[in-house]
Amino acid sequence: MTRPTGPPTFDLPERPVRREFTGVRHAGEPDYHAIQQSAEFVRLRRRLRLFVFPMSALFFCWYMTFALLSAYAHDFMSHKVAGEINAGTILGLLQFVSTVVIVLAYRSFARKKLDTEVDRIHELAGVDKE
Repeated sequence: MTRPTGPPTFDLPERPVRREFTGVRHAGEPDYHAIQQSAEFVRLRRRLRLFVFPMSALFFCWYMTFALLSAYAHDFMSHKVAGEINAGTILGLLQFVSTVVIVLAYRSFARKKLDTEVDRIHELAGVDKE
């Protein structure tokens, strides 16, 4: 008896082909499964992930840097910058500033890149925009 060489092979079922969805499934109810499988929805999710994940990682790194500096770099954080204002206070306030900047960046991104895609999906699904 001979043993096969190489990695084992598996018969995997074929992946469903993504097609454009058409209309509604039942009277007045969009076909949500078809919408999720559509190329438009997949593109929308991809665009959203390409913004959200890197921005979240960037903010998390920035926040952890602040937390670690607060815990271990007392001399740096207590360094007086102007009067009673020290580096720790400035970096702490910059946490709030960076949050507002991220919100504004997302709002702009959503208006330019996501809203048009959402409107297109609504149109294809036959959903009235309220």
